[in-house]
Amino acid sequence: MAVPDYQSLMLPLLKYAGDGEEHKIRNAIEHLAEELRLSEEEKRELLPSGQQAVINNQVGWARTYLKKAGLLASGRKGYFSITQKGQDVLREKPPFIDVNFLKRYKEFNDFYNKDKPTLIAKPEIPEIKGKEDLDPEEFLEIAYKELHNELVSEVLSIIKKCSTSFFESLVVDVLTKIGYGGSRTDAGRAAGRSHDGGIDGIIKEDRLGIDVIYIQAKRWEGTVPRPEIQKFAGALIGKKAKKGVFITTSTFSREAIEYADFTGNIVLIDGETLARLMIEYNVGVSKAKSYDVKKIDTDYFDDGLT
Repeated sequence: MAVPDYQSLMLPLLKYAGDGEEHKIRNAIEHLAEELRLSEEEKRELLPSGQQAVINNQVGWARTYLKKAGLLASGRKGYFSITQKGQDVLREKPPFIDVNFLKRYKEFNDFYNKDKPTLIAKPEIPEIKGKEDLDPEEFLEIAYKELHNELVSEVLSIIKKCSTSFFESLVVDVLTKIGYGGSRTDAGRAAGRSHDGGIDGIIKEDRLGIDVIYIQAKRWEGTVPRPEIQKFAGALIGKKAKKGVFITTSTFSREAIEYADFTGNIVLIDGETLARLMIEYNVGVSKAKSYDVKKIDTDYFDDGLT
């Protein structure tokens, strides 16, 4: 199952604290992950920013909202416990706790109505369905992901309009930025020099040139079928090559992907993956804006809190 949103975790988190003991947030996250039967992959799933696990983020915001409503209280650093008000809620045995449920409490409304509009009424952020139910950080993450995906589409659209020679040069730039090919000059000389036997170029796997990777870069309309990968595999055998990368502006058929997996020495990079690599390694894109999201440094305030 997918990691539930923070509202779905409010009641399970409150029940977890229902024993009245002081609990560590890390232990709560692990308990809820087990209770939800999340797989190891789901536990490791990261937010689009790559800075935090989704389950950690969602449990963290569930705790924050419950605290703002007065159902949970902070104790020592990284710890929390249930309040009398929280115990009263559990005795009600509600089927679900969400933002609307918490609006019965004045302190929560003071927090929610004060901060929420300023966070969602930004004209530069894409419209997001159900945004009134999102926590602030989740909203920013989703907005970031939408902007990122839109940029991927724009980059891919432009790539498809490039000339063959420019596309080959673009591929070299990406591979060099990733760390292949030695210097850009070396990579430029290697790529595009072959064009025989189904191979478009040769690039160093590392800066020392201990091993090489054979490249095929194709602007392609439609889906790349298995026979194209078979031809490339045959070309690699003819060159006694150990590794190959097939890069296209299009997609690969299921049979093509299965065949590449079967060979064990061919990596397939489709158009969307190429566009995402370009964005990640700043090839053909530039930074427009940057936002620092800051949080309280609890260590700083430890000695001053009473």
